[in-house]
Amino acid sequence: MDAILLSIKPEYVKNIFKGVKLYEYRRRIPKKNIAKIIVYSTYPVMKVIGEVEVINLISGTPNYVWEVTKNNSGISKEKYQRYFEGCEKAYAHKLGKTTLYEEPKPLSDFGITNAPQSFIYI
Repeated sequence: MDAILLSIKPEYVKNIFKGVKLYEYRRRIPKKNIAKIIVYSTYPVMKVIGEVEVINLISGTPNYVWEVTKNNSGISKEKYQRYFEGCEKAYAHKLGKTTLYEEPKPLSDFGITNAPQSFIYI
C-alpha cells in the first residue's frame, strides 16, 4: 500500500495528533489504496510533522459522510459544510495510529519542493 503527503491546516493537525480528529476530509482521493498519510502542516508551520495510519475510507454524499463521522470530526459542521459546498461526493479517511516526528522535517527530505494543493504520493 502507498502513502500520500497531505497539506493540512495547523489547527486540524493539532486535533489529529491529540486524537480529537479521527477523520481527514477530502474532495478528491488517490486512485491507489493508501495505508499512511504523511502530514505537512501549512503556514505558519510549513513542515512535515508526522504521519498517521489510514484505517479505511468512507465515501458518500456530504450529508451521509457527516452523519457517520461527526462525533470524531474535529471540525465544526459549518466548516465541514463550507468545505463540501457544491460537492456531490465527500470522502473521509478514517485515521488510526499517529506518529509525531521528534523534529519537524522540510519537504525537501521527501524530495518535494512545493506543498501539494491536494496530495502527492510518497
